[in-house]
Amino acid sequence: MISINELIMSTEIGLIYGLVALGIFMTFRIIDFPDLTCDGSIVLGAATSSTLLLKGFSPLTALVIAFMAGTMAGGFTGFLNLKLKITNILSGILTAFMLYSINLKIMGGIPNITFITTCPTLTSLLLITFIIAAILGYILNTDFGLAIRSIGQNQRLGALMGVNITAFTLVGLMLSNGLIALGGALFSQYQGFADINSGLGTLIMGLASIIIGERLLPFRSLWIKVFACIAGSIIYRILINIALHSDAIGLQTQDLNLITGALVIGIMLISKQRASC
Repeated sequence: MISINELIMSTEIGLIYGLVALGIFMTFRIIDFPDLTCDGSIVLGAATSSTLLLKGFSPLTALVIAFMAGTMAGGFTGFLNLKLKITNILSGILTAFMLYSINLKIMGGIPNITFITTCPTLTSLLLITFIIAAILGYILNTDFGLAIRSIGQNQRLGALMGVNITAFTLVGLMLSNGLIALGGALFSQYQGFADINSGLGTLIMGLASIIIGERLLPFRSLWIKVFACIAGSIIYRILINIALHSDAIGLQTQDLNLITGALVIGIMLISKQRASC
């Protein structure tokens, strides 16, 4: 069994990765764009924040600039897809591939950097995550948000209603990767270091959080769907921690990807069985 401290730690990490899940929710659920930039943009946020902290910037300033860096990464993916007409999946792969070198340059050519900063508390993480989720929920419920949502629902109808599909798709990608980079920056501040390979598996972890949240809170309200991403992220982290601390199963830290994959498959199978009943 996991201890209270480990449960709190899982909740804290779940809150941080809830921002990443919100970013992936924006692309995969809102604008229906299978964006694979996330593996690079989360490291971009961590690298940017860590480097700025080492240069004496405040943690809040580092988070804001990391968010802006993420929006630029999302904007580049949008440019490749919307202007150069490269497929959406390949656009994300190319951006993430190129970001590896860019992130390494931002980190001064060092694959991992360590720094000393004030670790975010559970209270501050709750405040940051829920404020951002509330802002995102509000935006998506405005006329501006309805225009973005129309892209994922019916692009042809949206275009007929006067929605600029290109512009709003670009905004969706920028907002998505900005949130993912912000999550990466916050996680690096939480850990006290940044690693060039820390983005591996980001997409699967984000999708797992979204799927768990959707099964936990299967309601049509967009507000609930937004906060379900955060709830799913917290539950995902707790389940992973429980699995890793189960002596009967005998799993170790290196089995994290195996556990995540099995968890996603299990949830999807359960949901299909319920749907067929």
